Amino acid sequence: MSKSLYNYVRDQWKTPSGELKLLQKSRLVQYRREDATTKIERPTRIDRARALGYRAKQGYIMARTRIRRGGMRKHAITSGRRAKRTGISKITMGKNLQMIAEERTSKKYPNLEILNSYWAAEDGRYKWYEVIMVDPHHPVIMADSKINWICNRAHKGRAHRGLTSAGKKSRGLRNKGKGAEKVRPSRRKHMVKSKQSRTPHPPRKS
Repeated sequence: MSKSLYNYVRDQWKTPSGELKLLQKSRLVQYRREDATTKIERPTRIDRARALGYRAKQGYIMARTRIRRGGMRKHAITSGRRAKRTGISKITMGKNLQMIAEERTSKKYPNLEILNSYWAAEDGRYKWYEVIMVDPHHPVIMADSKINWICNRAHKGRAHRGLTSAGKKSRGLRNKGKGAEKVRPSRRKHMVKSKQSRTPHPPRKS
């Protein structure tokens, strides 16, 4: 069985050759000079973009977003703690960096909706994600039965509500079955339900 072009592109990204490594280094030099969020003409990883829903047609827009690596930055506490409990390093956010990159891109382009995103590059200080955006008011998108679901108001602000693939992963929705009882419909909703079940009911009047 013959492999498609996208399979060869994917294999090259998984195990890059020496030429691709040199190309990536030269790309990083260019990426560092760009703004934090930059609109691009076409995806760098065409195989990953198409797998996540990108199509080369009107209404689809690509952007590359830079985000700093590592955990949260906390100010040093000068008093009231012993050194062990200061809590400066090794503090991670509840969201993953990819979800944060999607949210920042969505804030910069409020008239577009985030479809998905994927990793593009990284160095010791930053990570770059390429974000696939869709214009829900474009007539080509509205006429396409495969993507016009995003024109519904229920999908407004998808990136900020954790409805993208990275958002669902951050919310723990990739896990099913045993051990994932408290993640659906959401962790916060589950906490509210558990508190309501613990509150005693008032006695019935006779």
